[in-house]
Amino acid sequence: MKAEIHPDYHEITVVMTDGTEYKTRSTFGKEGEVLKLDVDPLTHPAWQGGTGKVIEKGQLDKFEGKYGSFLSAGAGGDKKEAPKKEAKAEEKPAEA
Repeated sequence: MKAEIHPDYHEITVVMTDGTEYKTRSTFGKEGEVLKLDVDPLTHPAWQGGTGKVIEKGQLDKFEGKYGSFLSAGAGGDKKEAPKKEAKAEEKPAEA
């Protein structure tokens, strides 16, 4: 490895939202610093029933209102077909 091109990799303390602490190695801050998390698996909606929160805020109803007809139409639903072009009669070359 080349000297002085890599960040300092040292031990820090991570504090979860419930107060639990653990030590890990990171390039964050300086040796011995504390990283307090605002969001972690204990509080993030993706790990704590995120769909319930989406329904509570009415986002699901808003989505269904906007795209509901598209979703209910399915693959071959109410789509209009493009008008078909009439086939032109091929002209035969005059025989000489």
